Amino acid sequence: MKRNPIILKKESTALLIIDLQEKILPVIRNVDSVIENTLKLIKGFKELQLPIYLTEQYPKGLGPTSQKILSELEGYSAIQKMSFSCFGAEELFNELRSKKLHQIVVSGVESHVCVQQTVLDLLANDFQVNVAADAVSSRREFDFMIALDRMRTLGAEITTTESILFELLEVCGTPEFKTISKIVK
Repeated sequence: MKRNPIILKKESTALLIIDLQEKILPVIRNVDSVIENTLKLIKGFKELQLPIYLTEQYPKGLGPTSQKILSELEGYSAIQKMSFSCFGAEELFNELRSKKLHQIVVSGVESHVCVQQTVLDLLANDFQVNVAADAVSSRREFDFMIALDRMRTLGAEITTTESILFELLEVCGTPEFKTISKIVK
């Protein structure tokens, strides 16, 4: 029997956290849930020893990444960008490709701007994109809903934090399963 090829595999998956910056977060809908679920993704990816990337959009204006996120990512450096899409961020796509990371999990803000443009550019470059719908958001619900619909229509997998982490686990009964089970509770 074959498994569906879109199921996330540890050897080809990376997490991309887009622009969770201090100055924009106060106006984002459901921001606490976005931060909480992004932290779950980070902890799960760290437990599974999978690559994590994070970006900052115009940090001079929008400030640094949220301290809650940075405290969980000690030793990681944000990729700074001026473009809305991460496509313009210092060869990020080339690094993903060179490391054979073709399944990209996305979290961040805003769903209808930086997240959506990045997702569309990843899709155009033959990456599989899994958007954690509970770890992305926008200022307005309508923008968020349209963005999720558009990304789905154009080929992105719209899913959830817990679904992503259990896909990567594949089986229960391992030490990683026990740790991730606690993370998602």
